[in-house]
Amino acid sequence: MSEHSKREAARDVIERAVQPVRETRELLHRDGELKPGLGRISGVIALSLGFLCLLAVLAFHFPQYLTTPDLRHKYSVDVLRQLLLVALLVAGGMSLGNLILNRQRNLNLVAFLLVIAATALGGSRVPVGEFPDHTPYLGLDWFILDLLGSTLIFVVIEKLFPLYRGQAIFRKEWQTDLKHFAVNHFIVGLALLTVNFLLHHLFGWLVSSNFQQTVRDIPFLPQLLLCVLVADLAQYWTHRAYHEVPFLWRFHAVHHSVKTMDWLAGSRQHMLELIATRVCVLAPLYILGFSEAVMNGYILIVGFQAVFNHANVHLPWGPLKYLIVTPDFHHWHHASDDEAIDRNYAAHYAFIDYLFGTAVKSTKKFPERYGVVGDYMPVGFVRQQLFPFRGSKAPAESPE
Repeated sequence: MSEHSKREAARDVIERAVQPVRETRELLHRDGELKPGLGRISGVIALSLGFLCLLAVLAFHFPQYLTTPDLRHKYSVDVLRQLLLVALLVAGGMSLGNLILNRQRNLNLVAFLLVIAATALGGSRVPVGEFPDHTPYLGLDWFILDLLGSTLIFVVIEKLFPLYRGQAIFRKEWQTDLKHFAVNHFIVGLALLTVNFLLHHLFGWLVSSNFQQTVRDIPFLPQLLLCVLVADLAQYWTHRAYHEVPFLWRFHAVHHSVKTMDWLAGSRQHMLELIATRVCVLAPLYILGFSEAVMNGYILIVGFQAVFNHANVHLPWGPLKYLIVTPDFHHWHHASDDEAIDRNYAAHYAFIDYLFGTAVKSTKKFPERYGVVGDYMPVGFVRQQLFPFRGSKAPAESPE
């Protein structure tokens, strides 16, 4: 065989080896509905589970650097191992079945290779020994659990009770919002460290132990309702400032640039806004000193509502729509219809907007369009993070 023929053969082997990865990458850059019966839906599920399994195995290998300290103390390692094993079996079974049936071979080959890699690295049997507890960390575990849990819960809810029927799970720009979701989870350690530093140094002098004890003596349920009210009042005025102060709006416009509302849409947020908002909302809670049980309850509530209120969901709320924030209420806040601009700021209690006169008043049942007026926000995670610093022009004067 000539030297030229050898090079051609080697190039052909390399091309065949990278083709599955290239086709999978191209698939992940697409959007739209996945048609059943072609092996693509099960292939995407297998690919997603395989990737998450590989990340989970890495977290087992390096827990001190990849897991969240507040969460790792509450885990049952045995339960996590069982979940990982089930996920590996499901991903491996789906991808292997599609390969045997010759359906979406390249996609499922990549998924199966991810499962093989996770298994080769130890799978669900990676030993976890003693390790230091105060090391810098990435919130990889929180990313895996939240993405898996949110997908399972909210995709089902959106399909059962859709506001916009036929809206694709993989709608336009889902890749950008998934990047926001991932980065916001990976920097959870840095964000919490920054927020705690600012809280203690800016507001520590306001703390009174006697007053905090009085607050903690309030029974759990009224204390929780009070905690949510205090947080939402802080959220309301912080949120309103983002809309009414032009400099702050440049950061908040990133969140409002979403044109399709679903459970992932709420993840689109500028990192500096994320930190600033947490400081402003948590400061009064820190000063008042609510009990740990109440704070845990508040974290569950805000975590659920932050996702649910952006979801593609419509339910018959009745009079509750005037009391609590629902997806219907918050969708109007994201609308670019004239009557929706700078309205519906509350995150938990809808009556706050009615009290301050900022609730939407419209004869229309649902918004007609979403996003920032003028559609000037650039596409892509990095460009959106850089957007607030791109010069002194008002956003509306510099459309992309």
